[in-house]
Formats: sequence, structure tokens, C-alpha cells
Amino acid sequence: MATTKNKEQDKIMEYRDMTHDEKRAWLALSHINISSNKLQQFLERYSSICELFELSEKQLVQLGFRAGLKERLDNVTDDIIEHDLSWFDSDNKHLIPFNSPDYPALLKEVESAPKLLFVQGNKELLNQYQIAIVGSRNPTPQGKENAANFAKTLAQAGAVITSGMALGVDGCAHQAALDQGLPTVAVAGTGLDRVYPASHKDMAQDIVEHGALVSEFALGKGVRASHFPARNRIIAGMSLGTLVVEAAIKSGSLITARLAMEQGREVFAIPGSIHNPLARGCHALIKQGVKLVETAEEIIEELQALALWQAQSWQTSNNLGGGETQKRSSNEFELDDDYQKLMQVIDYDTTSMDSIIDRSGLEIDVVSHMLLLLELNNHIVSVAGGYQRRSD
Repeated sequence: MATTKNKEQDKIMEYRDMTHDEKRAWLALSHINISSNKLQQFLERYSSICELFELSEKQLVQLGFRAGLKERLDNVTDDIIEHDLSWFDSDNKHLIPFNSPDYPALLKEVESAPKLLFVQGNKELLNQYQIAIVGSRNPTPQGKENAANFAKTLAQAGAVITSGMALGVDGCAHQAALDQGLPTVAVAGTGLDRVYPASHKDMAQDIVEHGALVSEFALGKGVRASHFPARNRIIAGMSLGTLVVEAAIKSGSLITARLAMEQGREVFAIPGSIHNPLARGCHALIKQGVKLVETAEEIIEELQALALWQAQSWQTSNNLGGGETQKRSSNEFELDDDYQKLMQVIDYDTTSMDSIIDRSGLEIDVVSHMLLLLELNNHIVSVAGGYQRRSD
């Protein structure tokens, strides 16, 4: 009997571009509180999400859905869907359901993974290695400097900087990556047709051009307090690790850190003065066993070990090169045949991610994992628009 993981992989393999009717169906579901787990169980029995809307209330209940779903589905009118469809007015706006190969692989591992994501910008970034940087909305000058410096170094090392586009630490982290011409991902607590806070409107546009905006919330959804913990689970879920820069004891950043720990991800915290109330949240995390970091290089070292483990897992599961991947220690990297083949498709001029995937014939998840390791080991460099081989 196939395992659940294999079934999920089979579903991904069978996935095709959604039809117009399926897009309408997913948009309708964006307005309804329904879990991806329930929808996954449904799609293991039915071939299209559209069939959900054809079932009676009795049939839906028999499938394990909560009573009243039929009425909620019917209440999403054609006018609502047409309004949603009008948002997709350019090629950089995407609707990514959980069964799409574009859905972030790390986020899919989270038990409460969103049923779908709205994305504006470069959707490929969702499956590249990300490090979340979070912290106070009112950081100290030192906190702002730390957020910017850590984000800059991590971005230059090849990690995509992910945060929540809030005031304070979030904004500093995003801006540091943007200033380097490097990608950053912002997870919104509203629908993507809105920008919150409004003062980050220009930043949001820059992120669209050099990274990606992400949200699970339906278009038109405004600011609600309950949205931010939900947003935080996506930030933590897409990232290999989460760095807390400054946080008070009662802080949304600590929610993100807790979610990351519950998801089995690494959490890092920067210590501060015992007299700084914004250091107390970080100190509390450190007392709980979170890794104390003083430099971004410490995170890079940890990230490299995690990335290597992930890449080996992906290579083995995808049987790259026709054989089992040779095991390497976490502090050793060898440019074996698989990596040399990938290097051959990367030019000394900028090579886009699309070109690398087309030339290599590999899946995006595998490519993104391998590229990070190549970059961390100074074989390639991440630049605006793609990657370049190093000439030295």
C-alpha cells in the first residue's frame, strides 16, 4: 500500500495546469474556512476540485466535511469570483493550491499548511531556501542595524530573506535584501490587493519586482488581529530557520519562533542588554534552548548543514544520476557528477532560474536545493535575475 507521502508525491506528478473552472473553484474556496487536509482527502477520491461543488450536503458530510459546507459554497457568488479574477491582470500574479508543484515544499510539511497561496512576483522563490527574520515593530537603533546586517549577509550567502513586511525589524530585513538587488519574500496578513501597513506601499512594489508577496487570505480581506498568527505560521513554515532580532516577552515574533520550533525548524536569537526590554524575548528563547547567535556566519554554517541534508534527501528520493547519492558529512561538500552537470548549464553571464530548470531537466525543488549549496561553497553567485558561475 502506498504511503501518504507517496500519495502526495503522486498527486504532484499528476498535477496539470488548472483549468478556468478549477481556478474559479479554488478562488471560491479561498473565501471558505476549510483545511488543506480535508481537500487532500477529497482529491484522493475525485479528479477535480470542481466536483466538490457538485456534491450534495449529505454527500459532503459523508466525506467528513462540516455541516453547512454546501450553503457556504453556494454563497460565494459569481460576482465575487469575477471580481477576484480581475486581480490576475499580469503574468506575475499566481494562485497556487496545495497540490501544485509550485507550492513551497517545506510549507507542505506543516500540518496546518494553507490550502492555497496567492503570490505576486517570482513564484520560484517559494521553493528556494529561505531564512525568516522577525522582531519588534519598534526596534532600537541597534536592533535595526542588526536586522539589516544579518539580512544583508544571509542574502549575499544565497538565502532568500522572508518576513512579514511589518514596521520595524521586518521592514529593515526586506530593505537590506532589496538594497543588494537580492530577492526577498513578504508574507502578508491581508489579501494581496491590499498593502499593510500603507507606509510600505513602495516597499511592496519593490518586493514584487525583486521577490514575491505571498498570502493565504482571499482578495479583499483586510487587517484582522487573527490573521497575523496565521501569517506567522507561513513565514516559519517556508523557512529552514527563523532569526529573532529583538522581541518583548509578549511579542508576535515569539509566536513565529514557537511555530518554527513546533514545525521542527531551527530558531536563532540575538542576545542583547539585560536592561533592554526588547532583548527579554530573545533571552527567554535562548533559555528554552534556541541557538544564540552573534554573527550571520553562524546561521550560514547551520543553514549549510541543513541544506546539505535536505539536498541529499531530495537527490536520493529523485534518484539523480541513476544511482544512490553518496553520503557526505555536514561540513564537507563535494562537487560530484550531479553538481558538475548542473554547473555546466549555468553561464558566466546571468542565467535565470527558468533556464537552469529547462537545461538541467530537474525539478525546481531539487535545483533550488543544489543551487544554494553551490553558492554557499563559492561555485556560483546569486545576482538579480538568476545565477552566475564564478570565474575564479
